Amino acid sequence: MKDLNILVIGGGIGGMTSAIALRRDGHCVSVIEKDPEWAVYGVGIIQQGNVLRAMKELGLLDDYMDAAVGFDFVAVHAPDGTQVAKVPSPRLVDGYPANVGIGRPALHKVLGDRTIAAGADVRLGVTAETIEDDGEGVTVRFSDGSEGRYDIVIGADGVYSDTRSKVMPDAEKPEYTGQAVSRYNLPRPDHLDSLHVYNGPTGVGLVPMSEKLMYMYVTTPEPGNPWYDKQGLAKAMREKLAKAPPAIREMAEAITDDEGVVYRPLEAMMLYGPWHEGRVVLLGDAVHATTPHLGQGAGMAIEDSIVLAEELAKADTPQEAFEAYRERRFERCKYIVESSLAICHGQIGKGPAIDNHKATAEMFEVTAQPI
Repeated sequence: MKDLNILVIGGGIGGMTSAIALRRDGHCVSVIEKDPEWAVYGVGIIQQGNVLRAMKELGLLDDYMDAAVGFDFVAVHAPDGTQVAKVPSPRLVDGYPANVGIGRPALHKVLGDRTIAAGADVRLGVTAETIEDDGEGVTVRFSDGSEGRYDIVIGADGVYSDTRSKVMPDAEKPEYTGQAVSRYNLPRPDHLDSLHVYNGPTGVGLVPMSEKLMYMYVTTPEPGNPWYDKQGLAKAMREKLAKAPPAIREMAEAITDDEGVVYRPLEAMMLYGPWHEGRVVLLGDAVHATTPHLGQGAGMAIEDSIVLAEELAKADTPQEAFEAYRERRFERCKYIVESSLAICHGQIGKGPAIDNHKATAEMFEVTAQPI
């Protein structure tokens, strides 16, 4: 199919990479994003070789790498701080590192700038109030009172996808895992040469994201999904590290700014049935929201975007494209969601403990395969 008029709902990583891929193929693309500031929180993100490969395919690799810092392995530590494994990562793009750490604002700027430069129409502070699919096209009425007619609609609006709720009201819903993650930016020590992961009931990771900056993530059991007031959040994060290895506790003393702490309960979901309804299709967290234990949430959304664009280019009908897209993506995304959740459950005693060394090595094998 060529020259489609496409609406993308959601201006996050999946929505922006969809717009870039679809504009590359010549489609007319509109993106709506409910946040009028189009903002992201200020900590970082880990991305592996499959994302570098995807960025190359999208023509974004050099801009992306200018905003990131690369590394080639993952160091795994026991709860007492002893390093027990050094997991090499496959380089999937010649001349580039195997993994990167990047600040979310930096990644957002790279993708946002390219989305606009590619010619997508981006509208901020707008939501889809109604989505009406008559079989020949989709009429969408927007929160600003306007209306549009589209050949297809893509829901890239996250784990709490309003698009999914509208078109698939009986689909699976996200479920709280019993664990949460806290993140905070800190100065990067000179010796931090890769992602360093510390196992235990309280999991810790140190992720380089520039020459001078890293972020720390801390996963903790949170029975009952408690609510934390923003005031005092830095102290709460420090207290969660009271039994961490000495080097981590020393770093934690610099966690002092409540506004700098990003705390998020971890939820997961997987759509085991269809990923589309009529001319409306879902991608990213709207379909397969994963916990961050394998660092592949954003990677799966980016890969979804490329595959969906490829299948639309090959197919004669939207339904044919959507079915082929799901067929290519289902097992890979299911593996990431279920394997990440197994690590999460093992950490909080809801399942058997998972060997992070083996799980990480297996993930690299799986994601190194072509999409």
